[in-house]
Formats: sequence, structure tokens, C-alpha cells
Amino acid sequence: MVVCLSGLWRYRNYLIIFFIPLLILPLPLIVGGPEASCGYVIILMALYWCTECMPLAVTGLLPVILFPMMGIMESSEVCNQYMKDSNMLFVGGLLVAIAVEYWNLHKRIALRVLLLVGVRPALLMMGFMGTTAFLSMWISNTASTAMMLPIANAVLKQLCDSEAQAEEREMDLMAIRGAWTGTGIPKDQDNQAFEMGDKEKSITIDDGGAAKYTKDVKPRENGVKLEPEPEVEESPEARERRLKREAKYLNLDKGMSLSVCYAASIGGTATLTGTTPNLILKGQLDELFPGNEDIINFASWFGFSFPNMVLMLIISWLWLQFMYLGCNMKKSFGCGMNKDGDKEAYGVIKNEYKKLGSMCFAEGCVLVLFVLLVLLWFTREPGFMPGWATVLFNKDRPYVTDGTVAILMSTLFFMIPSQLPRCGGYSEDGKPLKAPPTLLNWDVVQKKMPWNILLLLGGGFALARGSEVSGLSQWLGESLAPLQSIPPFAISFLLCLLTATFTECSSNVATTTLFLPILASMAVAIKLHPLYVMLPCTICASLAFMLPVATPPNAIAFSYGNLKVMDMAKAGFVLNIVGVITINIALNTWGAAMFNLNTFPDWANVTIIHTP
Repeated sequence: MVVCLSGLWRYRNYLIIFFIPLLILPLPLIVGGPEASCGYVIILMALYWCTECMPLAVTGLLPVILFPMMGIMESSEVCNQYMKDSNMLFVGGLLVAIAVEYWNLHKRIALRVLLLVGVRPALLMMGFMGTTAFLSMWISNTASTAMMLPIANAVLKQLCDSEAQAEEREMDLMAIRGAWTGTGIPKDQDNQAFEMGDKEKSITIDDGGAAKYTKDVKPRENGVKLEPEPEVEESPEARERRLKREAKYLNLDKGMSLSVCYAASIGGTATLTGTTPNLILKGQLDELFPGNEDIINFASWFGFSFPNMVLMLIISWLWLQFMYLGCNMKKSFGCGMNKDGDKEAYGVIKNEYKKLGSMCFAEGCVLVLFVLLVLLWFTREPGFMPGWATVLFNKDRPYVTDGTVAILMSTLFFMIPSQLPRCGGYSEDGKPLKAPPTLLNWDVVQKKMPWNILLLLGGGFALARGSEVSGLSQWLGESLAPLQSIPPFAISFLLCLLTATFTECSSNVATTTLFLPILASMAVAIKLHPLYVMLPCTICASLAFMLPVATPPNAIAFSYGNLKVMDMAKAGFVLNIVGVITINIALNTWGAAMFNLNTFPDWANVTIIHTP
């Protein structure tokens, strides 16, 4: 029996792939109609995505096969969904992130910030969280976590070693004081080094004050001890202090690892390109509501999400402080403590920064292009005034989008040289110098670009379009119409809890892809602003804090070995609840004012036309 079950477990992916389609096949065969056929595809893809029996990107390609074969959409229309404007925005943002990583600009920024905040435990955690969150706004959450965790571990190890050495010196001095005062010689007299025969001599140890104490040591000959020193048995007091120190730094290491991975997930919510679910929301909103007047763009998303990100980051920092550092302000912030160990740990960060050398021409170019891209994104359509795109290009229709800007700036990385051009000159072997390479080349991009995400995005857009065309969205909306009697804030809160729970077991991309079309249909049916439910649930899809498998940053932090699943679950459960609450507070305060969420917009009042 055990052998049989273990064999089934080994082949579980094959069993899911072949039996799940058969088990849900009665849905299109018995119920019939395009709505049931589209529901069959969505359920099948949801189960495949949740179990990951096939690569997520391959599952995202199933609409290309199933929609045409079931008569839901033509193949050409399905394939068009895989290359939308949101995909171009994603590609452009990733190219910029790849350039930043390739030239180590992100590490320079991170180390510079850590040099500013110092190495006291509370400030150090704050520095790591703030830096990781900032980097995750522009580069992938996985990359920022993978870069910051080794730095955090190195600094903590140096702090622990420095404290151990300080305690050892203190114990030695206490032992010497006890032995010396036992001789009956007053401590305030000058200490004279006494001889213990020809084979021993004494050294003088300064305790930082006026008094000096002597300690006998064995003589050396040619730098080698004549007699090996016997191993000193650890005293109970020393053992207790060691165990206490190790427990303290184990807690601090856990808190620091969690703070980095949580900050990466939180920081990704602040910008439209920070994480994939944000782009899925924009793409599906544009697909389902074409006349939404570009309500979600880089500037509007940042205006809503950045304050919420800062609020969540502060609360997360306070919670992790309470869990792993306690409420002792003196210990956490290091007020009145010895700074010798801090200097050594600070030196670790400083040495890492020195290894980077001075900023080169390529780093400067990447930084300038990065800043210029962000400025162009913010000023394209700021909302409170006409942007440059409106004045120059978008007078009668939206020709230029955030995707246009992203591709424009990322293309420059393949046009600008990585070194200052110079005429003439020869290399060391006497050959003429070649032209310097550009800031990026396609080989680097091809290795670092997550092409599978493009297929995932396309699969989500195809599902949204299929739900609309088949009439499934309209049917779901009508079925959920009784929810109109529930207060909107309660609907939003419950849906956020559902999304935050679901994303712990499924990827955030799959979660938003499956939920957003249903939420849009529900909002139209009960005459609620679509963003009132779509926006908070999209952000909640990134709140995967409880399990190591929930998101790559969690897995990276867990792989360092000091964390247990229960550590992550205890810290993450509270942060999940806090995240849902803060998002709903943001939604009903400045979010309602920014997007006019208290009224049902004209562009959402659409009639869905579906094929029979």
C-alpha cells in the first residue's frame, strides 16, 4: 500500500494533467453553451496553475488551443491578446531593471543607504527594509531579496563576532582583577610585572582607565609556543552569556531575513511596473473597459500605492521589532552602548562599498536614463494638469502610453556606449582599440529576461477576453447581483481577505488573472466602481507573507536555514491582516478622492455582447 501511494505521489503531476480535464468535462457537455465552455477552460487553468503540474507559462497558452476548438474565439483574436500595451510596458521596465542589475547600480544604492543608517539593530532593520522596498519598486522582488540577504547576514555575523570578542575581553579582565585583588596588593598602587622564572613573562593589559593589570603568558621561541596552552573549560557564567548572545542573534537574524523578503513584496506594490499583478490589472481594465480614459497609469498608481506602501512598511517594521527585538529601546537603538563592535560591522559595509570603486561612465548613464524614465512616466499624464504626451501627441486619441515611454528609454541602452568614445589608441598587444560595447547587449537580456511572464500575462488577457465574448462575465455578474445589499466597504474587505488567503497557495499572477474578470463583472452588476474591488484585490495578491512557497522572496529567505515555517506563519499572519486593513483604509480615503470611487463611472456602464 505504501509503495503504491508513493508511486502515485511521484506521478501526481501526470495524474492531474490527464484526469482533471476528464473530471470537469461534464460541464461543457451537459450544461453546454459558450459560457460553460469558457468556465471549463478557466477551471482547468486555475487547477493547473494552483498545482503547478505544468509550467505556469505553458498553462497560459491553453486558451490558444481551447478557445478556437470550443468555438469561443477565433485563433487570430486569441493570439492578439498575448502582445498588448501592458506587455510592452512590462518588457521596457524589465530592460531598465536588467541594466541597473548588470552595472551593479542597485548594490551601490543599497550599500550607500546602509552606510547612512548605521548598524544599530533597529536602524539596521529599517535601513534594509527601506532599501529593499525602494529597489523592488524598479527591479524584481526576487533580485532585490537575493542581493540584500547576503549583505544582512554578513553584517549580523560581524556584529555577533564583535560582541563575542568584547565579552571574552571583559571576562578576562574580570578574572585578572579577581586574581590580582586576591594577593592583597592594593589596586591603586603601580603594578609591577613580576617574574615567574626564566620560562614565563608578563604583559600589561589596559582596562581603559588608570589601573593596569598583568597577565602571565608562556614565552615564544621563533614565533611558536613552546608548550600548547591547555583548553580552558567554559565557566557556567561564560556559557550562559554565550547561549544568551547566540539566541539574541538568532532572533535578530530571523527578523532581518523576514524584514528583507517582506519589504520586497511590499515595495513591489508601489509602482505600476513593480510587480506583475499591477500590470495585469491595467491590462484587464483596458481590455474590459476600453473607455476608462487611462484611469490607471504610472502616475495615478504611484499616487495611490506609494503612501500605502510606506504605511505598510512602517507597521511591518514595528511588528518585526516587537517580535524579534522586543520593546527595549536601549537595546534596539543602541543608546548608551559600546560602539566598538558597531565600528567593525560598519567596516564590513564600508569595505563592500569600496570594492565597487568609483562610479564609472556606464553606471552614470544607466542612472541618468533611469531617472529620466521615471520623470517621463510621472509627467506623461499626471492627472492634475495636461501632461507632455497630451500636449504633443494625444490631442484626439491616446497615441503615446507608458509602454511607449518604457520601450523608448530601454532602446537607448542598446545605442549608448558603455565607455567614453576616444579616437585612436592601441591595446597592450599593439592592436587598435575596438569600439566599446553598448550599455546592454542582447545576450545579457536573453539570459535575464523572464519570458515566461509574457505568456502568463497573455494567458490572463485571453481569459478576460474569452469571459467577455462568451457571456460568462455577464452570467457571473447577474449571479452576484444580490451582493448589492451589502455595504461596499464590507465587500471590498471580504474579497481582500479571500485574495490574500488564495495567494498563499497560488502565484500572485495566477490569483489576479483568475479573480479580476470575475470582480469586474460583479462590479458592473451591482453598479459599483470596478476599481473599488479590483484595485485592493490586486495589491492583496502581493501580500504573500505566511508560507515559503507563496512567493520567491519568501523562499530565498527560508533557504538561508535559520527560519522555520512557523516563524514565517506567525509573523506573516498578522501582516496579512494588517495589509488588508491598510489597503482598505487607503481605498476609502485618498483612493476614493483620486479615482472618484463613490460613483459608478459612465465608462463602466458597458453592454457585453457575446457570441451565441
